[in-house]
Amino acid sequence: MTYFRAFLNSPVGPKTTHFWGPMANWGFVISGVMDSQKPPDAISGNMTSVLCVYSLLCMRFAWMVRPRNYLLLACHASNESVQLYQLSRWLKHQRYLSQKEENVSS
Repeated sequence: MTYFRAFLNSPVGPKTTHFWGPMANWGFVISGVMDSQKPPDAISGNMTSVLCVYSLLCMRFAWMVRPRNYLLLACHASNESVQLYQLSRWLKHQRYLSQKEENVSS
């Protein structure tokens, strides 16, 4: 019980935005994982790139803020991984389309 009470009243506990902010951000990760089942032509390269930069910046913030927010860091590290995977799928698809276009024109 004392462990739970200590967690409840900690600077990164569920009474603070240091807890609920990262919990809400897990939606980005879940969405990215769900989108990995979609065809690569449905991926927006611009939006995926923006999400990669966003997660990098938020990872730095989570590391530099006091008290350190490990939950936010883990959330954005996971999102960065998922978005980089999506970006690689989009780039492979773009390369495939350009090769297909070259073959048709030649």
